[in-house]
Amino acid sequence: MTNAIFASTFALSQPAGEGASGGGAAPGAGVEGASETGAPTGGAPSPCGSMSSPTSIIMMVVMFAVFYFLLIRPQQKKAKDHQKMLNAIQKGAEIVTNGGLVGRVTGISDKTLTIEVSEKVRVRVLRSQIGGLYGADNVEKK
Repeated sequence: MTNAIFASTFALSQPAGEGASGGGAAPGAGVEGASETGAPTGGAPSPCGSMSSPTSIIMMVVMFAVFYFLLIRPQQKKAKDHQKMLNAIQKGAEIVTNGGLVGRVTGISDKTLTIEVSEKVRVRVLRSQIGGLYGADNVEKK
């Protein structure tokens, strides 16, 4: 029984034109469920192409929907909120950069902000590198 299962598995994995005995026998000879060309005839399910076309299309649509709702949509929302925060920055606001600098905004231009990180120490920073507002609850008291 085990030899028959092994032989049928071996015959299905062989390219067309080669039999289970290494090429000396006719293709598919001695193997149940195989035609003369070596293709399965219904005895065992085909290892390739087991899903039908409509099923595979539905699965692709479901996977795209999962990716959209779990990855793409939250990322777009976060980028939109960040852009809204960047547009709302005014002079005097305390901000933190992606590099970790905390300072007060002293100047605003199209692409850059000038922040004062210490007395008379001003740094120009790209707007895209602003991490967020440094809120009143995060300010250390001296």
